[in-house]
Amino acid sequence: MGWLAAGDTYEVALVEGRVVARSASAKSPAEGKRERTLPAEIRDRPEVVELQRFAEWLDRHAAECVAQVDNWMVSSLPVPTGLLTRVWPDEAWQSALRDVVVVGEGPDEVGFLRDADESAGLRVVNLDGETVRLTARTVTMPHPVLLPDLEELRAFAAESGVVQGVEQIHRATWPAPGESDVGDTDVVTEFAGAEYRSWFHLSARATSLGHSISGSSIVHRVRDAGRVFTARVGMSDPYTEEKAWTGGLTWSHEDDAYRRLPLREVGPVAWSEGMRMAAALHAGRTAPTDAPR
Repeated sequence: MGWLAAGDTYEVALVEGRVVARSASAKSPAEGKRERTLPAEIRDRPEVVELQRFAEWLDRHAAECVAQVDNWMVSSLPVPTGLLTRVWPDEAWQSALRDVVVVGEGPDEVGFLRDADESAGLRVVNLDGETVRLTARTVTMPHPVLLPDLEELRAFAAESGVVQGVEQIHRATWPAPGESDVGDTDVVTEFAGAEYRSWFHLSARATSLGHSISGSSIVHRVRDAGRVFTARVGMSDPYTEEKAWTGGLTWSHEDDAYRRLPLREVGPVAWSEGMRMAAALHAGRTAPTDAPR
């Protein structure tokens, strides 16, 4: 983006997401040293205000792209290849999509997404380091617990310097326990008892992580193999306690939101995402605790 005149003295531009100014009297671009801060005399000029609004819109757009790709990945939803090729030229979409592991129609059609073109389809780099084409009508971006070659993908990413815009292969995961390990149990207490200074601090931590507050629970909805699960972490009552504590982790299904599911009935993605939520809430506690409350 070029420089815009902001009055007779300064020019402004959007550089790395920030509005910057330089003297308009420079004889060449190289002589135009940027001001450290926006001069007070131009802060309210229409050119500056519009650039600031545009910068805010770009930030929101980038966040929305990341959130959408994250949703596709967590839900392992099929995504039309044509859609990816159409949004790829947008830098925000490309930043969110680049190097996400995608899977085509066959078990061998797996790789890090590097390019998308309407005429050539998708180009991915596989674990052999080869660039191959995917022309399937749809692809998935599997949740890491569903990737059979997860450790190999992580090793390849480390060797190749792969950095994903959406947390996928390095996402914290928890494998679902076997039926013999949990029996008819319907609650996980491993991360219960995390103490916060107040209910408001706990709720702020929860919402900053992208979760919602519903009644006396922190909730996170996850689509797993076509079914929608709700993971819930209990929280103490803001009206009866000065401090706040997290409770146990449970799951329910959309068909019966009031019935706690036995842990053996929780899908692998729902299990991992629920445990991830509970662990993150526990990690943000005000003071360490030894026993659940």
